[in-house]
Amino acid sequence: MPIIVNLDVMMAKRKISLNELAERVGITVSNLSILKTNKAKAIRFSTLEAICKELDCQPADILEYVNED
Repeated sequence: MPIIVNLDVMMAKRKISLNELAERVGITVSNLSILKTNKAKAIRFSTLEAICKELDCQPADILEYVNED
């Protein structure tokens, strides 16, 4: 998939655990884990907004497009 999720990188930079972020954002640990491991097929803008707010970052810090040509 050409969209790479760099959530783990941002979490490491902010020194926040998966459990703590899930609690702050209001989603389950399993759903956040799916996103973190790049297995998600989609993400709601409201979820992306909440993650960005908690990590004090921009969507581009989390999502990356990789051209596979």
